[in-house]
Amino acid sequence: MQRHYPAFREMRAEAGRPLPRYVQEEFDAYLKCGRLEEGFLRLRCERCHAEKLVAFSCKKRGFCPSCGARRMAETAALLADEVLPERPLRQWVLSLPYALRFLLATDPDAMTLVLGVVYRTISRHLIHKAGLTRAGGATGAVTLVQRFGSALNLNVHFHLLFPDGVFLADGSDPPVFRHVAAPGANELQAIVEQSAAGVGQVLERRGLIERDIENAWLAGDGGGGPLDDLLGHSITYRIAVGPRAGQKLFTLQTAPARSPEWLDDPNGAARAGGFSLHAGIDIAPHQRPKLERLCRYVSRPPVATERLALTSSGHVRYALKTPYRDGTTHLVIEPLDFMARLAALVPQPRMHMTRYHGVFAPRSQLRAAVTPAHRGTGAAKQSAMAEDSARPPTPRHVAMSWARRLKRAF
Repeated sequence: MQRHYPAFREMRAEAGRPLPRYVQEEFDAYLKCGRLEEGFLRLRCERCHAEKLVAFSCKKRGFCPSCGARRMAETAALLADEVLPERPLRQWVLSLPYALRFLLATDPDAMTLVLGVVYRTISRHLIHKAGLTRAGGATGAVTLVQRFGSALNLNVHFHLLFPDGVFLADGSDPPVFRHVAAPGANELQAIVEQSAAGVGQVLERRGLIERDIENAWLAGDGGGGPLDDLLGHSITYRIAVGPRAGQKLFTLQTAPARSPEWLDDPNGAARAGGFSLHAGIDIAPHQRPKLERLCRYVSRPPVATERLALTSSGHVRYALKTPYRDGTTHLVIEPLDFMARLAALVPQPRMHMTRYHGVFAPRSQLRAAVTPAHRGTGAAKQSAMAEDSARPPTPRHVAMSWARRLKRAF
């Protein structure tokens, strides 16, 4: 990184497409992360007088493996301890067509629109399956937006954690939870088709896409951004810079190719118009360790250092988490192209990667009643109702101390 990043930055500037400021800050901060010469904290034990120097970290959210791992542990602890209730939960994973991956990677408002359509579609399915209406039932979800795939490619997709049921909005305290059965194949197919249609309609109304009877395409203004070429090549698994720009990445095929029968998708995902929806992972109320592991997975950093290595020729070799159908197990990436792939993964400033919906939203009247932390808009009302009732008040969650938080993260 320290050797090739300056050359990559100069190459982009000479091409008339300099790196945006937030991307340069990401690289510069990463090169200083964890280095004692860039600043440190001196710790000293009062009992044994042992000392330790702890280097400052960059605290960025783009591709730093160290800071990303700490954020992963902290996010998982927050969701498992303070947000997601002890109710049946289900993960819904939505993948998007290539064109929408590009749009959502560059337009935070478009991401909000698309995510809103997807949440409302799944929420409506749960409420109807519970035999309720929107006035009589409430749902919620926590969405973690991932920008990357297993090949260090730009792949914007959503992990939505839904309670596997509906809270009855009948004024009871705490709200009654009505469990619903897992979605069947036909239900999953209907949801993904409704989501695809709804996303197309809302983006067309906003003038972000144009459609005819057979096709749809982005309605760009022709201006383009400084990272558009890097984003496009990353999405389509192609080389972004150098004399081989636009060509497919060099791969190593060390596993046998899979048979055509594997294409039937044994994971049970439903597909429609480039969208893919999977809802096969569920968590029982007592499986809190499993929930935290899932939260760690969906909030993990993009670069897995244990799968990263350098070849004798100085190229980057990156192992895939799961071999491709053709037997590909590794990607071999030139150093400058590796810089380009990292630059494409950096989110824009003020692009929120964790979203709270429904009963988990900050202003929801039910948030305090359904979350383990009992914090939110209705917290004061809930405390007053508990004091007036004959039963003892519900124990409130105590914020995690810094010592416990550090132990949990490391």
